[in-house]
Amino acid sequence: MAASRALPTEPASATSPAKRDMRLEVVVIPVSDVDRAKEFYTKLGWRIDADFASGDDFRIMQFTPPGSGCSVIFGKGITAAAPGSAQGLYLAVSDIEAARKDLLGRGIQLSEVFHGGTEYTGQDEPYLFGTRRVSGPDPAHASYRSFVSFHDPDGNGWLFQELTTRLPGRGTSNFDLATLTDLLQETEKHHGVYEPTAPKHHWSSWYAAYIVARQDGKTPEQAAEEAKFNVERALAA
Repeated sequence: MAASRALPTEPASATSPAKRDMRLEVVVIPVSDVDRAKEFYTKLGWRIDADFASGDDFRIMQFTPPGSGCSVIFGKGITAAAPGSAQGLYLAVSDIEAARKDLLGRGIQLSEVFHGGTEYTGQDEPYLFGTRRVSGPDPAHASYRSFVSFHDPDGNGWLFQELTTRLPGRGTSNFDLATLTDLLQETEKHHGVYEPTAPKHHWSSWYAAYIVARQDGKTPEQAAEEAKFNVERALAA
């Protein structure tokens, strides 16, 4: 989800209730022609998870974007929303130019890369940062600030959002191969800084604490401190 700043996070106290997972699992999108929508989302390269019908009045299809922990569902008899009324559906990508090139190669029509300006009025299609779209990626290539938009055949609106560094407090909920590889390389780098002056320890205790902290949305610096504390706490026990 796009955002311009992170909200402060409060540490759980001894009297706080245990944190329970509430993972967003499915988003329902309204379509008028199920087979046409199926063809489009297959063309995107998304994984098809289900295609189930019961009689002439009910059909449900589920697709999952690559690397996503959340799926989309569409079909017949599953929503009263008007076809095409789902807008502002964000897909986080680490390289927006590569993501755009991939879909162009699949025959999908997309906008050019754009970013938000300082004006929030105009005739452009609205998105989370207002309406005014400025051509090209964000000049500073800041995370969360560059976009590409496209639509399915009914007009449901999707956007790629380039996300290279998550804001503090926003963790990684789903590991694909590229994300996990990057995180392990980052972990190795920070452990390499700690190890020369650290007491003798097994690398796994440092790695585990660092990765969990990053998954919980801590910055690399905060994660390194938590990993150090985990190692030294274990040695002192």
